[in-house]
Amino acid sequence: MYQHYSFDLWLTLIKSNPYFKIERTKIFHRDFNPAGKSIDEVARAFRQVDLMCNAVNERTGKNIDADEMYLMVISTINDNQYPLADVDTDKLYADMEKLLFYYLPVVYSPVTIDTLQHLKQKGDCSLSILSNTGFIKGETLRKVMVKLGLADFFNFQIYSDEEGMSKPNRGLFNLMVQKVKDCNEPKQIGLTEIIHIGDNPAADITGANDAGLNSLLINSNNLSILTLLSS
Repeated sequence: MYQHYSFDLWLTLIKSNPYFKIERTKIFHRDFNPAGKSIDEVARAFRQVDLMCNAVNERTGKNIDADEMYLMVISTINDNQYPLADVDTDKLYADMEKLLFYYLPVVYSPVTIDTLQHLKQKGDCSLSILSNTGFIKGETLRKVMVKLGLADFFNFQIYSDEEGMSKPNRGLFNLMVQKVKDCNEPKQIGLTEIIHIGDNPAADITGANDAGLNSLLINSNNLSILTLLSS
């Protein structure tokens, strides 16, 4: 039915390895915690920053980068008293990326890859990623996609940190639409022939609908990615 399938990434196609967050918290508790906060308080700081930045990005349509988010966590742990100028953000992110590759995210469900294979084998449609980022940058997620065997399913990938825009910003969806047209030339693809699939009602569904696209909410409700095979 559709000529292009656009997918959110986190909690749509992949999810975090729980050990990554556990070990990340331990590192910050050990290395960035002169205030002596408990491990639970450090974990709470990560959750607070994550939720806050997601909310701000969705409200403004802009993007708070991973480096800024890690600095916010350090500041929160230490009641805004930590000398942030002393933090080597390049090294910190490199360490977090190394940890992520050790505790690699996992494919969301057993039917995820089968569904992508089915869509790709149709041969008359294209697929892409349109994802907001947080503590993990788009450049890292591209490597994760390769490691998980997902990269070859997609004609292109768009990440909010690389574009300076976050869903539901219409500009990000418009960028996706333009890339769909570019990768399908000379075939003409109309807005009603594109569907965006995600787990977030505001970022994915409202964002796609406001851009004139079809949408499908999965995983956060009673629907799975298998719904695409009957649509």
